[in-house]
Amino acid sequence: MELSDAKQRAKATWAAGDYDGIVEYIWGVGSDLVARVGVGDAETVLDVACGTGNATIPAAVAGARPTGLDITPELLERARWRAAEAGLEIEWIEGDAEALPFNDGSLDVVLSTFGCMFAPDHRKAAAEIARVVRPGGRIGIAAWTPDGGIGRFFGALSEFAPPPPPGFQPPPLWGSREHVTGLFAGTGVDLRFEESAVHFEFESAEAAAEEYSAKFGPIVMLRQMLEPDGRWEEARAALLEYYREGETEPGGRIETTGEYLITLGTKAG
Repeated sequence: MELSDAKQRAKATWAAGDYDGIVEYIWGVGSDLVARVGVGDAETVLDVACGTGNATIPAAVAGARPTGLDITPELLERARWRAAEAGLEIEWIEGDAEALPFNDGSLDVVLSTFGCMFAPDHRKAAAEIARVVRPGGRIGIAAWTPDGGIGRFFGALSEFAPPPPPGFQPPPLWGSREHVTGLFAGTGVDLRFEESAVHFEFESAEAAAEEYSAKFGPIVMLRQMLEPDGRWEEARAALLEYYREGETEPGGRIETTGEYLITLGTKAG
């Protein structure tokens, strides 16, 4: 698998920290997506940018025959461990969301939980998802909304991040109905949308900032980039300001919400 420099950086980013520790907060989204799509017994399912398997594993529990695909082998290693712990046999493959290694119309269902949204070329990723699903097959994609809590989370740190590569599209655009409708225009996939949210709780803003600085790959890498120039504390202050918006009392517990869009689709027969 040949990857551009931008994708190599993305691969390294998601390998940094401890994403599997962070995914615990959103693990239930995968099960919910599987249920909304109606994944059934013996169906062939692909989970695109599967991470550590939070949609792949529930699909297997539902009786399907899922494959988890991700660009980052370290995440797949942890996904294999999770599947083994659950007594499930799942195929895990290293691959690119913009070049899926599957034949046209070969899958019953394609899922992605906060995954394909990080592929740089949104239209190419959408075209690949539409290509590999069979006529009558379904898709289910969960993505953070641009103006929701997680969209603001990324926005709080955007000024400290390096310039994106040419053609890069911000991941939360996948949480916009208009954007996603445009991505799938002409692919033969009929779309409908639903909305949901994840609720996060932390002991304090400081605890939240510390956990994400240590475990969440994009912030781990950002910290490594900023510390030599003495700019990390400035970025950390912006992160703390974001979290303090959710304080239930000054200096106390915080509650934040991550709103996300669910794209459900059926490919024309």
